[in-house]
Amino acid sequence: PARPGGTPRERLLKGTPVLRAEDDVYTNHIHADDLARAVAAALWRGRPQRVYNASDDSELKVGDYFELAARVYGLPPPPRVARATAQEQLPLMVLSFMGESRRLDNARLKNELRLRLRHPTVESGLRATG
Repeated sequence: PARPGGTPRERLLKGTPVLRAEDDVYTNHIHADDLARAVAAALWRGRPQRVYNASDDSELKVGDYFELAARVYGLPPPPRVARATAQEQLPLMVLSFMGESRRLDNARLKNELRLRLRHPTVESGLRATG
């Protein structure tokens, strides 16, 4: 929440657009508390030279994420725009997130580190952070 202008609520209040469904990209999330627990688990249970993807169980695209956040916060959904329009309207930092699409597999995090996520979905994390 301390990121300047970085919370979903702030972006929604500003009316920052997101990509239309056909241009949208996948995004990965993890609640800060689960991330801290994952780091601690990796220190104690992690194998040498092992990489762990730290993400929750959600499979969401960026626009769907902000529409979910809008519902949780009781705000209107963000406007959806084409990628070309987004490139004209959005700051470079926001655009950089829309230029990549990756879905992380967190099975190793949960199986090898035996981590049970307290906030396994974006929705549960948003409700907890409010």
